[in-house]
Amino acid sequence: MLKIPMVAVAALALIAAATQSAGAQASPPPHHVDVPTLEPRAEDVSSIDGIVKAYYEVISGPAGQPRQWGRDRTLYWPGIRFFSAGVKRDGSPTVHVVTHQEYVDATDAGMVKRGFDEHEIHRVMHRIGNIAHVMSTYETRDVAGGPVTARGVNSIDLYWDGKRWWITAASWDDERPGSPIPPELLN
Repeated sequence: MLKIPMVAVAALALIAAATQSAGAQASPPPHHVDVPTLEPRAEDVSSIDGIVKAYYEVISGPAGQPRQWGRDRTLYWPGIRFFSAGVKRDGSPTVHVVTHQEYVDATDAGMVKRGFDEHEIHRVMHRIGNIAHVMSTYETRDVAGGPVTARGVNSIDLYWDGKRWWITAASWDDERPGSPIPPELLN
């Protein structure tokens, strides 16, 4: 699921600031998206390959196409938080932590207006028992087949409950000067 297009970074910063202010009530986001409650697709949650594939499919699409937010929600453990790491203008580290609904509200309008395409280009996975960790390297574009606008790595934690896989945590950071993608996370 889930990169934050540059227009949404400002929206997430506002959300984070509002929710972290002591005693302050968070203002509603400027754009609210009603996310339907759906049953998960078996092909999305029955394997690690399926859930990672769905993670990218639900947010990708051309301009004007609504995103698959209901399908997206079925991938995540209830109460999921997303961690978008990066740096401030002064170079100091920062992270925006948001719920699924906050992420949807902050990113939907920009994705639908301009288009957004993100695909996995490499994966490193480790599994033991009922947990798995996936480091999924991605490329983003505004249009499928268009120029690459960003690359980075999704860190995805998964849990098998005996019937299906759940994404229990998701964090990401984009490649930037001084912070290239490590060779072991590329083809």
